[in-house]
Amino acid sequence: MVAETVSLGVLSLPAAVATLGLVPSIILILVLGVLATWTGYMIGQMKLKYPYIMTMADAGEVLGGAFGREFMGVCQILFLIFIMSSHLLTFTVAMNTITNHGTCSLVFGIVGTIISFLCCLPRTLEKMSWLSLVSFVSIIVAVFICMIAVGIENPGSGVVAVAKTDLYHGFSAVCNIVFAFSGHAAYFGLMAELKNPRDFTKSLCLLQGIDICLYLVASLVIYRYAGDGVTSPALGSASPLVAKICYGIALPTIIIAGVINGHVAVKYVYVRLLAGTDRMHKRDWVAVSLWLGIAAALWIIAWIISAAIPVFSNLLSLITALFASWFSYCLGGVFWLYIYKDRLTSPRMIIFSIINLILIGIGLTICGMGLWVSGKAIHDNPSSASFSCANNA
Repeated sequence: MVAETVSLGVLSLPAAVATLGLVPSIILILVLGVLATWTGYMIGQMKLKYPYIMTMADAGEVLGGAFGREFMGVCQILFLIFIMSSHLLTFTVAMNTITNHGTCSLVFGIVGTIISFLCCLPRTLEKMSWLSLVSFVSIIVAVFICMIAVGIENPGSGVVAVAKTDLYHGFSAVCNIVFAFSGHAAYFGLMAELKNPRDFTKSLCLLQGIDICLYLVASLVIYRYAGDGVTSPALGSASPLVAKICYGIALPTIIIAGVINGHVAVKYVYVRLLAGTDRMHKRDWVAVSLWLGIAAALWIIAWIISAAIPVFSNLLSLITALFASWFSYCLGGVFWLYIYKDRLTSPRMIIFSIINLILIGIGLTICGMGLWVSGKAIHDNPSSASFSCANNA
């Protein structure tokens, strides 16, 4: 679970700390992490009550029938496509850094799209746990090298306890912190892999504990020494040579984690289209062509998004507003209210109902405000010119 959730989110946190300051950032990482633990726990409770739930689409069917299934299925696919696009965007940033902007950024994006598409061709991802582990080790090593490098190279400047910022920049930073806790859409599938689904709670607590500690250490150390010169993604905060090394080491994460999300999206659409037929497990030209067509279509859409929004933090803010606000915060409260809808009369349950309604309100606020800040950033930022050859590193 740790390997599945720790990916690009950690790279946006140091810049968020620089925007907010040390104290607000520590509080937000802790509070949002605890809230994400609670909503993750409610996903686990939903799975235990309805064991046949395997995806968010299945949960949508429980909540809202056939419409709920289709709606949640579409939302999950769109979420995965946007995650794929964030990995393609990071690939272009990495290649621009490694090659000193050796060619047009669009070319790097197309190369990343082709590589990801080719990796998605097998219809089964055997040894996925090992691929996830490689991805996890890759990003951890890259981040720690960056931490050590900035600690040696930089004395730190502009480090403040509470930064002076406005609502627009401040909430944009909040969205980037929320993105780091956006793994909830995968929890139903991960829970299905456990021999004893009731072990999910222990795994979740361990996961969130590791995530919170890692996010705090990485973001605070890099900000402490990079100061107001911190970048997003954070690997660019080191010297040019070390940044090249860090991005080179992080390439497995950038590619593998994106491919895993892409494979899940392709398989969902493939199974949905062939449900009720005998072609699903066949290898005839119809089944193979359908798989290839779906994979090509989804990766092309992901590339278009990455080229249209070529600024890392802006894209993460948009993903947070559209999807993470719902999957990581709103739905946990909705699941609780649905599970206990017939037991809301006691004072204790009323208090819990209020808490979960507040949680839903927090998710809606993140969604609404996140759409505003991400839309404004995409519109106002001159460096975010869509479909540009410019260096986005």
